Amino acid sequence: MVGTLSDILSVSLQVALIATLVVMVPGALTGYVLSRFRFPGKRLLSALVLMPLVLPPTAVGFLLLELFADNGPLGRKSLGVDLDLLLTWKGAVVASAFMALPLVVRTARVTFDGLDPRHERVAQTLGYSRAHALWRFVLPAARRGLVAAALLAFARSLGEFGATVMVAGNIPGKTQTLASAMWAADQAGEASAARVLLCVALGIGLVATLLAERFSSRD
Repeated sequence: MVGTLSDILSVSLQVALIATLVVMVPGALTGYVLSRFRFPGKRLLSALVLMPLVLPPTAVGFLLLELFADNGPLGRKSLGVDLDLLLTWKGAVVASAFMALPLVVRTARVTFDGLDPRHERVAQTLGYSRAHALWRFVLPAARRGLVAAALLAFARSLGEFGATVMVAGNIPGKTQTLASAMWAADQAGEASAARVLLCVALGIGLVATLLAERFSSRD
């Protein structure tokens, strides 16, 4: 069953926007740590963060189901409280955020790699803490790359299907996104509806990636 276009867009944009907001801070900080520090297990951390890029999205969805199931580590019986993630829009946000995280980390890391670390060291010799130097000097210098990371995360979240449909389902008006609605329309033989959704997805995705390219470019 396919919901109305307004409902589909509302859910899709809500999920993608919130997922982007959720993932930006941890993703940018992880990219900064991987760029600036050497520590045991650094390569393992980098590999784990990038895993959603190479795993089937359904595998990520299954892992999240195991994590948030009643008997899972973050389930109702373990925590004593129901996080109410499964089959809700909040679950779609979590799944989308996990799938978008590698793009944010990778883009942020490349951005920080391109900044001269000597500026941070100079700031610290002037009495700034590392955290203050990061906030005062590094983040403003990295803003274009971080905006590009946010746009890529938004586009990835908007197009997510496999992990999202396993965690949140495909409930019209509640958890049905552009990707899951397109799949439902195809399964129902509603080719015209699927084409409309495809055009909408292509349009939004193209705008987001063009903007990301603009902000990531140094020209």
